[in-house]
Amino acid sequence: MFSKTCEYALRALIYIAQQSKNDGRVGIKDIAKSINSPEHFIAKILQDLSRKGFVQSVKGPHGGFYMDPKNLEVPIAEIVREIDGDKLFSGCGLGLEECSEAHPCPLHNQFKSIRQDLRIMLECSKIQMFVDNLDLKLTHLKV
Repeated sequence: MFSKTCEYALRALIYIAQQSKNDGRVGIKDIAKSINSPEHFIAKILQDLSRKGFVQSVKGPHGGFYMDPKNLEVPIAEIVREIDGDKLFSGCGLGLEECSEAHPCPLHNQFKSIRQDLRIMLECSKIQMFVDNLDLKLTHLKV
């Protein structure tokens, strides 16, 4: 459903948010190991997310990535749009360029309600919510 870049980005942001409670910072090696991501790939993703303000970073021996409180309330949909674009929320289920109410594909009517439900779910989902569930051991990022 999400691109691999988006999957790693979401997992990394949730992990960073969890680890940066109490003013903690986390390094690339730890992030990559903890979310099962290639180190080089997640470094590029986080560099981009840092530039766009989704995560903060500090260089140096006591540096690393962290999230400030306002980032914890960012809807997951905003992150998905930034990385994968809006196609998940508006694209055709079969990938056709010319799919609309006037010219629907065979999946159009069923897929538009799924797309709508997905958009609502991701708009209502915040990073803090996922961190809370991890802390309560209701969910996990790595087995």
